[in-house]
Amino acid sequence: MNERRTLKKNSDFRRLYAKGKSTANPYLVLYCRRNRRGENRLGYTVSTKLGGAVVRNRVRRRFREIVRLRDPEMKQGWDIVLVARQRSVKAEYRKLDAAFLGACRELGLLREAAE
Repeated sequence: MNERRTLKKNSDFRRLYAKGKSTANPYLVLYCRRNRRGENRLGYTVSTKLGGAVVRNRVRRRFREIVRLRDPEMKQGWDIVLVARQRSVKAEYRKLDAAFLGACRELGLLREAAE
């Protein structure tokens, strides 16, 4: 993923938490808000409560891969933050993928042809 397509600043995360739309399921919480860039910017939050660095990085890598593969199906021009929940640590990949797709569908982030 390109550096310019990631959210890094604390202020960006705070803006999304405060003013963005959100949805939650047992595996993740998804926040989104329109941006003016014409491309999606992604941020990932994996708390230290989920485990050590190895565990957190594994969860982050899995979510990054899910987003990478689902990007063509998604509308562009959104800031998105994915917050991992405790169940995502032991979840199967396909359950995480289904949870992400369901959250995107609920927030209207999928293109019409993809639904």
